[in-house]
Amino acid sequence: MTTAYTGEAIEVLRGLEAVRKRPSMYIGNTSERGLHQLVYEAVDNSVDEALAGHAHSLSVTLHADGSVTVEDDGRGIPVDIHSEEKKPAVEVVMTMLHAGGKFGKGGGYKVSGGLHGVGISVVNALSERMTTRVKRDGHVWEMKFERGTTVQKLKKVEKTDRTGTLQWFKPDPEIFEAREFHWDVLQKRLRELAFLNRGLSITLRDERGAEPRERTFKYDGGIVSFVEWLNEKRDPLHPIVSTHAERDGVDVEVAMQYTDTYTDVLHSYANNINTIEGGMHLLGFRTAVTNAINGYARKRGALKENDGSVSTDDCMEGLTAVISVKLQEPQFEGQTKTKLGNAKVRSIVYALVNERLEFFFEENPRYARAIVDKVMQAQRAREAAKKARDLSRRKNALEGSGLPGKLVDCKNNDPRESELFLVEGDSAGGTAKGGRDPNTQAILPLRGKILNVWKTRLDKVLANEEIRTMITALGTSFGDEFDLSKLRYHKIIIMTDADVDGSHIRTLLLTFFYQQMRPLIEEGHVFIAQPPLYGIRKGKQQWWAFSEPELKSIIGEDGKEFVVQQYKGLGEMDAEQLAQTTMETGNRRLKKISVEDADEALQVFADLMGEKVEPRKQYIFEYAKSVKNLDV
Repeated sequence: MTTAYTGEAIEVLRGLEAVRKRPSMYIGNTSERGLHQLVYEAVDNSVDEALAGHAHSLSVTLHADGSVTVEDDGRGIPVDIHSEEKKPAVEVVMTMLHAGGKFGKGGGYKVSGGLHGVGISVVNALSERMTTRVKRDGHVWEMKFERGTTVQKLKKVEKTDRTGTLQWFKPDPEIFEAREFHWDVLQKRLRELAFLNRGLSITLRDERGAEPRERTFKYDGGIVSFVEWLNEKRDPLHPIVSTHAERDGVDVEVAMQYTDTYTDVLHSYANNINTIEGGMHLLGFRTAVTNAINGYARKRGALKENDGSVSTDDCMEGLTAVISVKLQEPQFEGQTKTKLGNAKVRSIVYALVNERLEFFFEENPRYARAIVDKVMQAQRAREAAKKARDLSRRKNALEGSGLPGKLVDCKNNDPRESELFLVEGDSAGGTAKGGRDPNTQAILPLRGKILNVWKTRLDKVLANEEIRTMITALGTSFGDEFDLSKLRYHKIIIMTDADVDGSHIRTLLLTFFYQQMRPLIEEGHVFIAQPPLYGIRKGKQQWWAFSEPELKSIIGEDGKEFVVQQYKGLGEMDAEQLAQTTMETGNRRLKKISVEDADEALQVFADLMGEKVEPRKQYIFEYAKSVKNLDV
């Protein structure tokens, strides 16, 4: 049957109807990301008040019923009648898309982070209920909404001599699949905003547990404090170098410090938005650092004319830096709209950073030499790594297929349906080979413990046979040449014994993936197999228990009629048992590895895998009481 295509088929969505019809267009999705975006939109408005110099503190409170309150001590949303819309300005802001003080009219905002977002009206549209309270003009004013529709007009509630805005909202269960806010996710963003807005006090309070918890972030040092925090567990080579100035309408703030590590930590922001894809400000910074170091190295004779230049990658090794720019009309590009495209920002950041570094090098020759020495070492290590890489490629080419001989590959050529088990030891590797599905499951046995790559230069990493074997098997290369599209298996499953050595091997593998193949983790390709701790028999019946509580639930308190076998290693199971409990898709338990907070992850890896012993001791003291299974 053909339906007539007439004017009646054209649907007009008015007001906030469009937001409710297509929520993902406005907040990304209706799962956890979109849910947290509602909080960020409300918080952005408060931060904009702080940027304009009118707010000094804001708070986010998570209530037991799933609702949220965001409150600040800014000027308060205007409550006077809007000349064009003939209704209170606060109602216009709350119920109309693209309405607010961020579009260039006098008295609004010179710079705004919220401009990149979608506005408080979208929060209103996607909330089951919402209440706005404004303190200004000597009174508290209140409005109430349901799913974006005004249900209580603006009214005076009481007198006050304070100013500010309070937004209370409860996300709509008709819209959101996920409705639980995560403390860690919110804490990361609020901590970041406190660093980026010097002196702004931000409090996160959670009332959902038996005992409320609360944390306040306030950093008078701004991004200098950010770099201090990032380098807390590292050994710096020099004091933090920082600069802050405004040129041609662009406010630029940069803080940087080299450490004795081999990885860089670069954070770039535009109007408080984390530009994870970089952009012109990051490009200007990287070029300035490279040119300043090359210039100084030549001037002091560390680089001769025929030596060429030290590369940007060499100059970034071990560098921690935060680059924050604020400008009136940011242009965001890239796949996730988090790449700054304003061309003029590049030359402004370049000039400021170059000037500051040249001055710092001249005033501090001891620190300048330490930085140049580190960069030259990075260059030598990179050249050695290149030779090792080329040698490895030539060796693979001579061997034919290029795949390592110890890899037991699967028949399937589709990476989406293929799995690679990284198995501890040749013995367990043999058992896994007998229990695998040869169509989709490949086995790579690893002999002993791989190198701790956290405190090792790349040329030494490539000299490790087990690591080279893994890189070849995965097919993606690594480091700056990593290419996720060439990944041969979409599930990489670490399968080790349930003991201390097994845990150590898992940690070493995860350290390697995080440092040299991080997209594997970020895109959800890395898993940990969960072999059972106990096999339980009663007559012909068989059960498996993966924890002490599971064991107790099966055998009860006395367990007299049951035969219980505790498994310390994978090799204690035969191929059929290993397949049934740990490898078969319907029965096994896999733990997906993810990174919620990259900065926190870096801190933990630095604690556990770095040069310093003291952080490891502290970690053991802190978590010793929560250890349940420990071999002695």
